[in-house]
Amino acid sequence: MPEPAASAAPDLVIASVRQPGGTDCSDIHISRGVVTRITAAGEHRSGARTVDFGGRYAIPGLWDEHVHMTQWAMAANRIDLSHAASAGDAVEVVRSRIAGSRPGVGVQGENDGGGIPTLVGVGFRDAVWADVPSLAMLDAVTHGVPAALISHDLHCVWLNSAAAKRYGVEVGAGGLLREEPAFALTRELGRLPDAVVDGWVGAAARKAAARGVVGIVDFEMTWNRDVWLRRVSGGFGFLRVEAGVYPEDLDRARREAMRTGQDIPGGNGLLRVGPLKVLIDGSLNTRTAYCVDPYPHGGRGLLTVSGPELLALLVRARDAGFVPAVHAIGDAANQVALDAFEAAGIRGRIEHAQFVRQEDFARFGRLGLTASVQPAHALDDRDAADANWGDRTDRAFPLRSLLAAGATLALGSDAPVAPLDPWTAMSAATTRSGPDGREPWHPEQAITREEALAASARGRSRIRVGDPADLAVLNDDPLAVSDQVFASMPVAATLVAGKFTYDDGGTVASEA
Repeated sequence: MPEPAASAAPDLVIASVRQPGGTDCSDIHISRGVVTRITAAGEHRSGARTVDFGGRYAIPGLWDEHVHMTQWAMAANRIDLSHAASAGDAVEVVRSRIAGSRPGVGVQGENDGGGIPTLVGVGFRDAVWADVPSLAMLDAVTHGVPAALISHDLHCVWLNSAAAKRYGVEVGAGGLLREEPAFALTRELGRLPDAVVDGWVGAAARKAAARGVVGIVDFEMTWNRDVWLRRVSGGFGFLRVEAGVYPEDLDRARREAMRTGQDIPGGNGLLRVGPLKVLIDGSLNTRTAYCVDPYPHGGRGLLTVSGPELLALLVRARDAGFVPAVHAIGDAANQVALDAFEAAGIRGRIEHAQFVRQEDFARFGRLGLTASVQPAHALDDRDAADANWGDRTDRAFPLRSLLAAGATLALGSDAPVAPLDPWTAMSAATTRSGPDGREPWHPEQAITREEALAASARGRSRIRVGDPADLAVLNDDPLAVSDQVFASMPVAATLVAGKFTYDDGGTVASEA
């Protein structure tokens, strides 16, 4: 396994690489973590350490702009409910797991009270189920084993009676918690020994590096700075991390003179303060995304932060040096967010922007906003969108419309909602179709591969002198391969600050 990245690196030449769409090979010279020269292959290597890639393709390293890293790492160690086509299917998965005598997968620690560990499942999508979850059906298969099932979007938790009693929450006949009560319980379920969670996060980071990822924006719902300082001090070094802050911690962050983009002392050059994350509505799956028109079942969703409250938060963020990142999914929520950005006179990000009024697209560009979007959701949620937003889905997950309006696109996954894999996101963005063989969904909203690569690399479409030496080397030209290969693009190596965080097992060993 390659050594973790550090803030600087010895002189290095990444030799004989091409950039996408090109045929000529170049050498990329790196000193102290920065690209210092790009020369014709074989020229002026000056005795530096050289790794020859034999004509492979080098691109700027990829970012995932929206991750819940701890939840993503935990999801790999919990029961996968993503393939459950009904509530009945989900409880059958739970029943089978209990029958297999492994009820404690995912959570075992201070929350079990010394008793039976809580069974935790993740990834269910009840918005497209014909049946509905209930407390009784989950109780019937768990036989007193505490069970908590977290929806794919994290906005809902389905409990049985034993788990409700253990965690001191009240649920109705459906056994469901939504929005803030669901978030609070999810945080409680994550209270595991630091060493366990940090080990899982390290494994998740290594897998991300193997997909060409050099950095993430982490929106885990906690005071995230200290968590990441602990991980870095423990040897974490596979990714750059921008750690988000939530409104309840803004005053603390101000007292400690934190601001978005600031390098965090002790972070080994890899850790920075991220944006201020503000959630103002719910999600499509829970039918709590705040919309102009009512849902078929009634109601318009939830606006959890009013327009005046949001404006006040954005003004506080502006004055404190924080870039706001406003979670807005429904079209009415996006309208509220845009109004607040305009009134505050501040640039920032709208996270998700899944459903936008036609008259609001131009405002994204005019206000200089970034649309932080997760293209894989368009495919995962297409049925839920069609069922709930009807004939208005031509403006759902509207990547092309946002880009055409002048918005800056930033691609991510919202892991664990979708996999932390930028090629999955870019494939969805460029084809509007997935491996299920269905026809593309609103292909008019697709973007090009060049646009997707830039939106996954903070606007960098090519490697240039002066760039940080955060690079990915690919086996094939990402602009020329088939859609199938693009979606699962083979990565030969990844570098952060000029150090290898991943290689495919033979590249670095065969240095020139």
